[in-house]
Amino acid sequence: MSRVFLFSFTAMLNPTLLAATTVMLLLPQPKKLMLGYLLGALMTSITIGLVIVFTLESSGAVNTAKKTVNPAADLAVGALLLVIGFVLGTGRQERYSERRRERKGPKQEKGPPRWQRALGSGSARITFVVGAVLTLPGASYLAAITAVDKLNYANVETVLLVVMVNLIMLTLLEVPLIGYFVAPEWTPTAVQRAKDWFSRHARKAVVIGATGVGSLLIVRGVITLLS
Repeated sequence: MSRVFLFSFTAMLNPTLLAATTVMLLLPQPKKLMLGYLLGALMTSITIGLVIVFTLESSGAVNTAKKTVNPAADLAVGALLLVIGFVLGTGRQERYSERRRERKGPKQEKGPPRWQRALGSGSARITFVVGAVLTLPGASYLAAITAVDKLNYANVETVLLVVMVNLIMLTLLEVPLIGYFVAPEWTPTAVQRAKDWFSRHARKAVVIGATGVGSLLIVRGVITLLS
């Protein structure tokens, strides 16, 4: 169960979702727009999550190979996370990006992404579609759903867990939406402060999270292999 929560909260750290929420908060009728986006996002992510988890349950190969695959997967993912944490922590990716920019020359300014322009239409139907399209499963979400499957709960409990994973993943949208009903004047400012904090501390948070989770996965993989 701890892995379900861990990967659910990791999936929650979605810069695109935070940017979309900020855009909608600054438009007229933000409650209607965010509600449309949330319904579209839940429709896509819950449907995909249920399809994945029940497909895994129906596959006998998953159960028979579980003991041999898990340690290797833990070690591989753990090592990958440690490499990511090392690269980000030492700033190597910034030097690489700077060299690429120097080779390519000055970059032409582009307008906002198409999905941001669509949100600006002010239509809840459009935000529903944008939410459904943008909320495709990422690595953390797939890991959370896989962890749900490995719990081997009954169907009802499994469905509830998939819904819980999705509610956690979309917290960045749900909290402002609730806040807009409770404190409509305070919520936009709070979201902007959160966005500013994320832009300043995102790398540090990713380094700490990747190093910590990677170390735990490697330790667990080694223990599983030795047991």
